[in-house]
Amino acid sequence: MNNLPGASAPAGGQYDPNDPNVKWLSNMMESCYAKTAMAGVAGFGLGGMFGIFMASMAYDTPFQTTPQGTTPVSSLPLKKQLAHGFKDMGKRSYSTAKNFGAVGALFSGIECGIEGLRAKNDLGNGVAAGCLTGAILARNGGPQAAAVGCAGFAAFSAAIDTWMRMPKDE
Repeated sequence: MNNLPGASAPAGGQYDPNDPNVKWLSNMMESCYAKTAMAGVAGFGLGGMFGIFMASMAYDTPFQTTPQGTTPVSSLPLKKQLAHGFKDMGKRSYSTAKNFGAVGALFSGIECGIEGLRAKNDLGNGVAAGCLTGAILARNGGPQAAAVGCAGFAAFSAAIDTWMRMPKDE
């Protein structure tokens, strides 16, 4: 089986750390740009799935609200109802995906930058990044909203980081 191209190493085997490809990939994965991009893409994907789920469960669907002078969606043929529903789900899913992707990329980029400046990997990085991210996201609401966003996002980040750093009980 090892005669196949690309199948020279056994599955799960140890790779040579001095291999230039391994070094390049390792350096790339430690890059703040790569971490930010991966967080943005992962956030976009997760946000898209979350958006589809939430749009399918929404009570404020277009089936219940009709502007004046328009035909209620419930009186349309089934094919048009489905098309209308899927179009609404797509819009909501894309909107949620963009928001999750932006928040993920913003937080990850700030946290990576702080970690690089402090040269430490501890709870403080996540809390500071959470504070900055929350303040940036709430900046249009004024200074009070930015302060609340800072506190809320920092507290959430601290809670998640604390939980993730807990020792595993086996």
